[in-house]
Amino acid sequence: MYALEKLSRSINNWVEFLLFGLGFSMSVIIAVQVFCRYVLNHSLFWSEELARYLLVWLTFLGASVAYYRNVHPGIDVIYARMPNSIQKITAITVHLVSMTLFGIMIIFGTKFSYFVRLQISPALNLPKWLIFTIIPISGLILMLHSLTFFLNELKGKGRDN
Repeated sequence: MYALEKLSRSINNWVEFLLFGLGFSMSVIIAVQVFCRYVLNHSLFWSEELARYLLVWLTFLGASVAYYRNVHPGIDVIYARMPNSIQKITAITVHLVSMTLFGIMIIFGTKFSYFVRLQISPALNLPKWLIFTIIPISGLILMLHSLTFFLNELKGKGRDN
């Protein structure tokens, strides 16, 4: 159990570092594009497409960090008024439903990546499967976090982060 928590924490730390790099890269690319377009009067044809794909990666990886930190928006007015025993059952149920949805995300994300395997992005000439593999990858990360939280809930520890 401790190994699973450590793995979940390590992956989250790595993803947070990657998110910083992706966000910084996206900001630099957009700033350079604006400079080139308005000062040099020359547009970088690939910058918009790269920024869009970086945003896709930022979104999916950011969802895993938000889930790990328990900062997704939610309404907990009803949950907070439940007795502790019902709260535990509700939390376990939420984790099971989440794992089911993350499993669906993994399965259909993999199928979608396979479906677009022969398509090439117009400006960057990157295979689209490379761009969309973030869907099943983030699904796996989310599944790992959810499994960790689920097992902690079963042990009575709850979410301690």
